[in-house]
Amino acid sequence: MARETAMELQDAKMNGALPSDAVDYRQEREGFLPSRGPAPGSKPVQFMDFEGKTSFGMSVFNLSNAIMGSGILGLAYAMAHTGVIFFLALLLCIALLSSYSIHLLLTCAGIVGIRAYEQLGQRAFGPAGKVVVAAVICLHNVGAMSSYLFIIKSELPLVIGTFLYMDPEGDWFLKGNLLIIIVSVLIILPLALMKHLGYLGYTSGLSLTCMLFFLVSVIYKKFQLGCAIGRNETAMESEAPVGLHNQGLNSSCEAQMFTVDSQMSYTVPIMAFAFVCHPEVLPIYTELCRPSKLRMQAVANVSIGAMFCMYGLTATFGYLTFYSNVEAEMLHMYSQKDPLILCVRLAVLLAVTLTVPVVLFPIRRALQQLLFPGKAFSWPRHVAIALILLVLVNVLVICVPTIQDIFGVIGSTSAPSLIFILPSIFYLRIVPSEVEPFLSWPKIQALCFGVLGVLFMAVSLGFMFANWATGQSRLSGH
Repeated sequence: MARETAMELQDAKMNGALPSDAVDYRQEREGFLPSRGPAPGSKPVQFMDFEGKTSFGMSVFNLSNAIMGSGILGLAYAMAHTGVIFFLALLLCIALLSSYSIHLLLTCAGIVGIRAYEQLGQRAFGPAGKVVVAAVICLHNVGAMSSYLFIIKSELPLVIGTFLYMDPEGDWFLKGNLLIIIVSVLIILPLALMKHLGYLGYTSGLSLTCMLFFLVSVIYKKFQLGCAIGRNETAMESEAPVGLHNQGLNSSCEAQMFTVDSQMSYTVPIMAFAFVCHPEVLPIYTELCRPSKLRMQAVANVSIGAMFCMYGLTATFGYLTFYSNVEAEMLHMYSQKDPLILCVRLAVLLAVTLTVPVVLFPIRRALQQLLFPGKAFSWPRHVAIALILLVLVNVLVICVPTIQDIFGVIGSTSAPSLIFILPSIFYLRIVPSEVEPFLSWPKIQALCFGVLGVLFMAVSLGFMFANWATGQSRLSGH
């Protein structure tokens, strides 16, 4: 039956009864088009540069690593200003919206036989669309790379200094600027020179293991500390009995299920951006073994579901340890002399370091699509782009003492564009109107999704401008 249907669609396509894109779309929806070849008489479209060989599990590791960001350290703070139930409900809604967004991207990629975000922009809006998409991807991922290197710059000297019983401010070899250069040269650059993203599945698995260790430690410290009031008490946890923290805390150690305050306006956008992985979706799809839309959607759903569980558990147990006293950087709430916390900080640093190469791949792909379209793979070009990107990001992190506002502007514009606006516009422009009329339910959903992204962008920028006007600082993090 399926074969007969596929043949009927092909006959309709050849006889001109249906447009080429309409037939391809129907085949994609029915599963007949896991990898599209060129239409008869049309210019050949190169669907992938090579036969995908990355396993399902490695693809999940890579996409999960792309989703996981430094913002996980601030999720307990976000829960403190939204409430447990409201936070988890918002997180679930955002996870579902992110999965729907990836569905739109994969549908568009299946229709036109393209697995490059930039080429989808070109298909939808011509050369200008390709330039805009490449610019958005570069801005967002450069911001993410910079945020990760800033964490290394600020945290690694403290961790090494504590392990060696040395003052990180007094020794030249413990300076943050020098350490990020060393880490970039010895760890990040060799991984960034990998030819295919699938090879990073093992390092992504190690990175996720480090973050899992962070989660387990947060849960363990909750049961060890009970309820810790403020930083003064946690700083003395090694000297004070554990039971001391549980005395007289009935009024303070109460979890809020639902709350709204002024800080909520800063935390909700960060939660919205917690599942940004869209620049990495199509490159991972390209390298997936036995690629199909359903298989890649399953990779995305498993990755998003795993990160939802990790985010939710980290926020819940972190909040139930410090309640309303939790700070934006949760690790700062624990005793800095605790050996377990030192190991956790080192694990977080390792996870952040191993994430940088994964984030770099979409930037290099965007630049290659923009500057060298149709060119065969070249090792000199591959290496040169990685070197230039790492040098630029290192210079940015070293020379700019604080770029919170720059990150804020980039995050408030690029993240909604990648999650909401661009996938919905691609769907509206690429899906043939003969198959899905503009007033059909799928396209109405896509239109509402894009409008939601515009509202997110307007609200985020509005809060940022309000912060600048009032002199308040905004919580940052990918």
